[in-house]
Amino acid sequence: MKAITLIGSTGSIGTQTLDIVAQYPEQFRLVGLAAGNNVEMLAAQIRQFHPSIVAICAEEKLPLLRELIADVDPQPVLLAGEAGVIEVARYGDSQTVVTGIVGCAGLLPTIAAIEAGKDIALANKETLIAGGPVVLPLLEKHGVKVLPADSEHSAIFQCLQGVPKGGLRKIILTASGGSFRDWPVEKLTEVTVADALKHPNWSMGRKITVDSATLMNKGLEVIEAHFLFGLDYDDIEIVIHPQSIIHSLIELQDTSVLAQLGWPDMRLPLLYALSWPERVYSAWERLDLVKAGSLTFKEPDHQKYPCMKLAYAAGRAGGSMPAVLNAANEQAVALFLDEQIRFLDIPRCIEQICDRHQKDNRSNPSLDDILAADKWARQEVLSVSKKLQQGATVVSV
Repeated sequence: MKAITLIGSTGSIGTQTLDIVAQYPEQFRLVGLAAGNNVEMLAAQIRQFHPSIVAICAEEKLPLLRELIADVDPQPVLLAGEAGVIEVARYGDSQTVVTGIVGCAGLLPTIAAIEAGKDIALANKETLIAGGPVVLPLLEKHGVKVLPADSEHSAIFQCLQGVPKGGLRKIILTASGGSFRDWPVEKLTEVTVADALKHPNWSMGRKITVDSATLMNKGLEVIEAHFLFGLDYDDIEIVIHPQSIIHSLIELQDTSVLAQLGWPDMRLPLLYALSWPERVYSAWERLDLVKAGSLTFKEPDHQKYPCMKLAYAAGRAGGSMPAVLNAANEQAVALFLDEQIRFLDIPRCIEQICDRHQKDNRSNPSLDDILAADKWARQEVLSVSKKLQQGATVVSV
């Protein structure tokens, strides 16, 4: 039985991870839970899974959490705030920590788990995008493995099993195309928040769904793939695959191409990250190629998806630039979801912030440098967004 801790338990990654734990009680044991502010859901999870330690990031909700689980026996250790989440990540005998928390907020808990010698089931791509220069040396120092838990990087990881060192030639990341894959680029000026949240294939959180609509999620995955698998950016490609059946591919040195296929279901990469190097029998719906029908591919439209080029540029710049890109994107998406800026303002904000950071980019940043760059970028987006709003009407839902 593998002991696991889950950071971000009330989000889509967290709830699907708990579905797996519930389905395989003889395989997995839950040690700790950490969540953002959904206190009612967190209380229900405590009642069902009986973790030893729990943290809620929203400190003001800790008294309510105590009240909601007052009759639970035994009582878990209850903590709150960012420090509480970090403590849960490093706590106890868990072997693997699932990082399902969204955004750069996952960086410090992940580092704490690594320093405690725990393997990471990585669903928080920002950990490597923003913190790669710091995280990679820590992984080596503590002998910790990172097991990708998102569909694309899990697909690459699965395809690489048994490939000899030096055998990888190219990574091909597949993208659904998001909510606007069938929209003409001219229509993007009319986008509402509700439009952006209508993903055709996946049910995900609001932020990642908008990232899919801009294709920034794929740009960020390019940076993550660079850190995870060590390929140059010229050897990592993106292709639009609307059916989301092929989750990504690798090309080997002899031009053989390997792919991992499956129905769009995040539980599969999560289960593999938790069970690796084993394969656990599942009764989930098996892939029927006849039912899946045609699988199609096309080159992404850079005019429609400018965030891709921004991500490649930030990745090639290296240093603290990916952290700035990630933070600027998080802040811009939050403003869009709050109807403070338009959809097309998201890449405009990000581009301006990355341009401003060029002169201050740290080639070998420390953790403090990364956190400072993250904070600076968020503040700069707020400033830039005000200028973008002048004379503009935000499209509401």
